[in-house]
Amino acid sequence: MLVPLTWLVASGRLTLNAQLQVAILFGLILVVTKPLGLYLYCIFQGDRTFLSPVLRPLERAIYWICGIKEDQEQGWISYTLSMLLFALVGILLLYLIERLQGSLPLNPQGFGAVEPGLAWNTSVSFATTTNWQAYAGEQTMSYFTQMAGLTVQNFTASALGLALALAIVRGFTRRSASTLGNFWVDTTRAILYLLLPLSIIGALFLVWQGDIQNFNAPVVIHTLEGKVQVLAQGPVASQEIIRVLGTNGGGFFATNAAHPFENPTSLSNLLEMVANLLIPAGLIYYFGKMAGNTKQGWVLFGVMFALMFIGAELTIWAEQAGNPLLNTIQVGHQTFHIDQSVHTGLLSSSGGNMEGKEVRFGITTSGLLASTETVTSTGALSSAADSFTPLGGLILLANIGLGEVIFGGIGSGLYGMLLFVVIGVFVAGLMVGRTPEYLGKKIEGKEMKMVALALLLFPLSILGFAAVASVYPGGVSQILNHGPHGLTEILYAYTSVTGNNGSAFAGLSANTPFYNWTLSFAMLIGRFFFTIPLLAVAGSLVKKRVAPAGGGTLDTTGPLFGGFLIGVILLVGALTFLPAFALGPIVEHLLMLAGKVF
Repeated sequence: MLVPLTWLVASGRLTLNAQLQVAILFGLILVVTKPLGLYLYCIFQGDRTFLSPVLRPLERAIYWICGIKEDQEQGWISYTLSMLLFALVGILLLYLIERLQGSLPLNPQGFGAVEPGLAWNTSVSFATTTNWQAYAGEQTMSYFTQMAGLTVQNFTASALGLALALAIVRGFTRRSASTLGNFWVDTTRAILYLLLPLSIIGALFLVWQGDIQNFNAPVVIHTLEGKVQVLAQGPVASQEIIRVLGTNGGGFFATNAAHPFENPTSLSNLLEMVANLLIPAGLIYYFGKMAGNTKQGWVLFGVMFALMFIGAELTIWAEQAGNPLLNTIQVGHQTFHIDQSVHTGLLSSSGGNMEGKEVRFGITTSGLLASTETVTSTGALSSAADSFTPLGGLILLANIGLGEVIFGGIGSGLYGMLLFVVIGVFVAGLMVGRTPEYLGKKIEGKEMKMVALALLLFPLSILGFAAVASVYPGGVSQILNHGPHGLTEILYAYTSVTGNNGSAFAGLSANTPFYNWTLSFAMLIGRFFFTIPLLAVAGSLVKKRVAPAGGGTLDTTGPLFGGFLIGVILLVGALTFLPAFALGPIVEHLLMLAGKVF
């Protein structure tokens, strides 16, 4: 890996500035991972924390009001049913708020009811942390809907995802037990002790940086050119922080992180990237702590860290390289190549593909944020993925297509990685002729059937819906570009929603009955149909005894297993999606080199 990266730097595609930005982000994540992981361990083990004197009485009051027995744990079936009931109620409540929006308070814009298909799509979207937005937030949703509907779902849906990860981790790490915890206790503690305190601190930081937080009506401004401009207002900061901290996405404004009221400065941009990765990274250390060997967690962290680093570097490189058809400029009688700009001083030293980028931050920061928000399930980019180079868009697509196991969303990244761990130890067991085991527990036929089911459902949703949309008139008619780029727009949409990412390629008009309904079904598959088999695996493993390690036991705490796991992830991803990618961004890149664009 070092040789290609050295060549990229030497070729001028990866500047020192770009490397410093990457190093700062990755360094901050390394620093915060262990402290947050230890805090998560304290919270969900029921230990006393520095917030307990204030929050413990409130926690007990919630249990008493809701009739929750704190010390009564649930088996995997009961835990799953509780999760599904919680999600269903959230979907229906948000749908009701959207449909009654015109009669509810805090609506200075006078917005009416949201159309049924769009309301359902949005409700499912926010309840699954997908936050796919087929609408412009400031032109569709009232302040009440934004706060009581969307922001509340950002908290509850994130807590649900975290609770699922906790249950699955307990299944892998507990010894000869029968329960996976209590869903209601897990979600309550996730909100009270984790999401709310961090959101309060983060929202104050964003307000300090320039995010707005008010209930004012939109402001009408008359510009010097005699034009009329309407500036949207609203409670932005409180929604912005939980959208990134909870890996939700879904901004207050249509342009998300490119809007200066959402993401005003370079510091706020850095905070958003760190917040995207904060809890998913901390959960990896929590897993190692629960396993009784933190090396188990660090191996998974290393795998995610390496895959994200490679993806970020390739994305930035592809965008700094730009389109070769546009990399020259005529100045007088001389033609200058963009690569010469550093030496001539006649062009911007950044060069590359600035189309669709956030001009305040430039190519590197826009590309780094795009990479960060596609390896997690946040998806609220500061640039238009539709305007990325074919290879840059391919990396973003691949980040999600790998199952968002590269840190991923809150909870989903960890249990998605554990799925690949089970596949990895199974393949390794076959290679040496031993029964596969992980953390001392044997992986048998029942577990492999459930893992295979979860693994197959993900590409079935993406490729199945994309295939229909690419031939159905109602699907094809909504793409902006035809040819391989149009296919990528469709493929990206279903990859994004199945992966609960929510970012859009920006070239697809998705607010139609066909897309509203099919995309919402893909969201449900990606969140619940994918998760239920993994909960079944956890329910099976939690009952098994831990066998002592022997001479033939596979070591899952070293770099050899980490490298093997990376190979398994990339191989499964390539076998699954390479044909589709070849028809989309790969062939588009080759055609671009031949002089044809779309």
